[in-house]
Order: sequence, then structure tokens, then C-alpha cells
Amino acid sequence: MDDQANLSVKDQVSDEEWKARCDLAALYRLVHMHGWDDLFFTHISMRVPGPEEHFLLNPFGLLYEDVTASNLVKIDLEGNVLPPSQYGINPAGFTIHSAIHEARSDVNVALHLHSDAGVAVAAQKGGLRPISQLAMNIMNDVAYHDYEGLALEEDEKVRLVKDLGEKNLMILRNHGTLSVGDHPFSAYIRIYLLERACKVQVMAQAGGELIEWDRKMQDRVFGQSDQIAANEFFKEIAWAAVLDRVRRESPGFDA
Repeated sequence: MDDQANLSVKDQVSDEEWKARCDLAALYRLVHMHGWDDLFFTHISMRVPGPEEHFLLNPFGLLYEDVTASNLVKIDLEGNVLPPSQYGINPAGFTIHSAIHEARSDVNVALHLHSDAGVAVAAQKGGLRPISQLAMNIMNDVAYHDYEGLALEEDEKVRLVKDLGEKNLMILRNHGTLSVGDHPFSAYIRIYLLERACKVQVMAQAGGELIEWDRKMQDRVFGQSDQIAANEFFKEIAWAAVLDRVRRESPGFDA
């Protein structure tokens, strides 16, 4: 028993789970580096490889720059912490992420934010508008979910996953943004594009009349960008480059 207690987390999990933990911790550090963190009130999850329906979340109350591979919390779809941990999880985070991981077997990563620009666009009736290439890269992949208060009610899960459908981005009205992906880079690049598109939109609205493109142009740009994003080799080399940046600017995530 004493020997087990003295083992590091890395020694107690599979190589596949440890890699997932390192990738997820890197995503938390990236969110902090971009200034998208809201203290500790948003959340990113990653499915644990294997047959069990387990996923990883951040310890509630821990700042994103302090998240590491070892202190991430593993939970099941019922919210049980596995194994018991000194840390708890954000109840709203569990509601959102358990719903998505249970409904979408293709989703390995789900990333939810409350950035200023994202919330600003989420508060607009028209939502994201086709005024930038950034927006048109992703507009066809954006779903919307109406505000229901803090995401604490079990029955909201049904509506959340229905609204998300097969899309990979969501604007939660009056609340924030969300992205999902089969790979950490997929979820990251989607939220990166959405957050930048929201920021550009808010900035542009402070100026003159906006130029909005029609559906034909939206479809064209989305199709062009989707071909690149679907390339598996691109995802791997791009994620490796992003990880190198995190190691330089926020070391220690993989401990």
C-alpha cells in the first residue's frame, strides 16, 4: 500500500493516458497564454484512451498556468473521480463535457471558454457574421445553444447535444464558446479561429458599415479551409509545433 501511494501518476497510468494528460495540460496552458482563461471557471476535457468511458478535467480552483499532466482529474460519465483525488471538479464542467463525450464517440477533446470577445458575440442576436475570412473558415461548422442559466441541470444535456448535432463549434448564447475535435489540435485550431473571428467582429462593429459575404462565398471559404484541417499529417506536425511553443513559454505542464 505504501509503495503504491509513493508511485507517481505517470507510473500508475498507461502510456496512452499519460500522453492524453500531457496534451490536455498543454491545452490549458495555451488557453492561459492566449488570455482566454476565466480564472478557473471554464474547462477543457479529454477522453481517456481505452474501453472505459472516462475523461479528464481540470481540478476546480486551480489556475490554468498551474495545471499539469499529474494533477488532472479523471472521472466517469456519472461524475465519480477515479481514483479518489484531493481535487474536485466544476459541476457545470461535468454537465457540459459528460454530455458531449457520451453523445459523440468521435469527440476526444472538448474546449469551452468565456472570453470577452466570445461572450460579446454570444450576446448578439445575429451571432457570428460572415465579415472576415476567419469567420468564413468555420461558419458552416458553428451551432448555437440558448442560455438556460448555469449548466447544472441534468436535463440540459439533451438539448445541448441536440443543438451541437454533428458540428464541431458552438456559441452558447450569453455564455461563451465551445469547440470539439478528435485530436487536440483540431479542437484548438477551431476555437482559435472562432475566438479571433469574434474579436474581429466586435472590433469591426465599432467602425463603419460592415461587408457581409453571401452563402456562396461562405461555402467556398469553408470548403477550402476544411481540406487543410482534415489532413492527418498536418494535425500531427502542427500540434508538435504548438507543444514546442508551450514547452518554451509555459514549462512544466508535462510533469
